[in-house]
Amino acid sequence: MLLIRAVRSRTRLPISHSLPSLCSFSSSSSPSSSSSAISVEAERTIREGPRNDWTKEEIKSIYDSPILDLLFHGAQVHRHAHKFREVQQCTLLSIKTGGCSEDCSYCPQSSRYDTGLKAQRLMNKETVLEAAKKAKEAGSTRFCMGAAWRETVGRKTNFNNILEYVKEIRDMGMEVCCTLGMLEKQQAVELKKAGLTAYNHNLDTSREYYPSIITTRSYDERLETLQFIREAGISVCSGGIIGLGEAEEDRVGLLHTLATLPTHPESVPINALIAVKGTPLQDQKPVEIWEMIRMIATARIVMPKAMVRLSAGRVRFSMPEQALCFLAGANSIFTGEKLLTTPNNDFDADQLMFKVLGLTPKAPSFADETEAFEEVTCKEAVSGSG
Repeated sequence: MLLIRAVRSRTRLPISHSLPSLCSFSSSSSPSSSSSAISVEAERTIREGPRNDWTKEEIKSIYDSPILDLLFHGAQVHRHAHKFREVQQCTLLSIKTGGCSEDCSYCPQSSRYDTGLKAQRLMNKETVLEAAKKAKEAGSTRFCMGAAWRETVGRKTNFNNILEYVKEIRDMGMEVCCTLGMLEKQQAVELKKAGLTAYNHNLDTSREYYPSIITTRSYDERLETLQFIREAGISVCSGGIIGLGEAEEDRVGLLHTLATLPTHPESVPINALIAVKGTPLQDQKPVEIWEMIRMIATARIVMPKAMVRLSAGRVRFSMPEQALCFLAGANSIFTGEKLLTTPNNDFDADQLMFKVLGLTPKAPSFADETEAFEEVTCKEAVSGSG
């Protein structure tokens, strides 16, 4: 009996040799297809964490992978970097609607287009705070305020009012985000002092396709605003919109720009265009769920620690379709009846979705915000001492 056991122990192969098809992925293997490419990149992300030296070719190899591979590997990275079933609920309120001087081709708030939207003044504090209170009671942990301006320069009174809104909402125990157009450096500092958690400033699309969508603000001006936000210690929220008529290489280009920033955005909204009558893009065909999955899973793998937000256009997707987005790596949604001016999902439908899918609401992350600021400050101090 002892002799038989000895022979068996000598002939048993190691698991890595006997079951090569079930082993963990090897980064040393040369991918022969998009499927093997995504497995290599996902494994490297899990092993090494976030990186900022992605090439467009690497990101494209992920984006072009079969949908089932994107779902699997996006979920794999997501489970490693986040609490898998935890989803943040955010509420977005348009505190100053319409009358914007920009020519963004997708936006019903531009004064250049006849969309039937009437321009309004900045909401008063009581109205904004009441909306924030209702959002918190409904389960939102982040309250976002949007104003249809090109920039806040020359709007001192309105800007000071917004600083007050930020302070009061932060005192409610909520994260606070703003999207107010371009900022000057000092304005970013003042928002930080007021308690702003995050600032949203989307790049919208690739640098190459951007001039086809917007001519009144340059791509570099958008990047400069992101830099001011980062330097002020505010979390960066920056993503884009698909369905603008862009090519797939533009979607890859957008993700490449975001993933090669010195620090990845803490939040990456993925928006699907809601074509609005009266805008230049009114006849664009709706984005399909598979396109959203490609963007979400790719964003999750190349920016593993970011909150990937299933944003505008979610109203068009069924609960099973949204479930696939969460599986691919999305972990934040906007709740409430509107996203600025376009319709959003019904509150009761979202509550049912959370129950059916077993999703859990994410609590405010003030500790994470402080750690992110300290990390950026430390990096700047080290680079400055060289």
